[in-house]
Amino acid sequence: MQIKGATALVTGANRGIGRHLAAQLVGRGAKVYAAARRPETVDFDGVVPIALDITDTAAVETAARTAGDVDLLVNNTGINTFTPLLGDLDRIHADMNTNLWGTLSMVRGFAPVLAANGGGAVVTIASGTSWMAMPDAGTDAVSKAAVWNMSNGLRWELAGQGTSVISVHLGCADTGMGDGPLEKGDPPDVARATLDGIERDDWEVIVDDQAALVKEWLSKDPKAVYALVSQLIGA
Repeated sequence: MQIKGATALVTGANRGIGRHLAAQLVGRGAKVYAAARRPETVDFDGVVPIALDITDTAAVETAARTAGDVDLLVNNTGINTFTPLLGDLDRIHADMNTNLWGTLSMVRGFAPVLAANGGGAVVTIASGTSWMAMPDAGTDAVSKAAVWNMSNGLRWELAGQGTSVISVHLGCADTGMGDGPLEKGDPPDVARATLDGIERDDWEVIVDDQAALVKEWLSKDPKAVYALVSQLIGA
């Protein structure tokens, strides 16, 4: 898909990776709706700020009516409460409600819009944790694994209307979501790799060496892999 001349909507566009995605889309010649719960926090030029809470179905429906010319949907919004699966159930629900159900709500709301505008593409920012759980953050891994396979399922369901589906996987990025032992990548680099992948018509964008290594480990004995990861992170 060519970004120049496209009309994109980016969720969570007020900060972190989403902010860089929106700004770089503008730089490549797209019209951009920059969605955030508080649109007044979108503090850069060249975009159309809109209010959106992806966990609110009515708000998603309103956004789909407002941004009826969209042909590129970028699902960037996500949270990580760093909650183990046997931890606080409300926090577990918060992760799943945003990362999975909110993202699916966006696709369901905008699929008819994309179809009416020629098909376009759905892009979802997932993670290397789609393929591996980390200690004390099992809920994040479950939600991101679900998002990855949701993208695989949507690829079948949206093919008939000409909509491509892309999942984006990265290791740690410097987004202020917490500290850890692994090296953090720069959000502008994540955005750049994502947009390059869109223009190449990739189905999966593997942003960095961390994510590439974790995906490679999928074919290996999980006992050995988890033993190695435990050594790396000192668990």
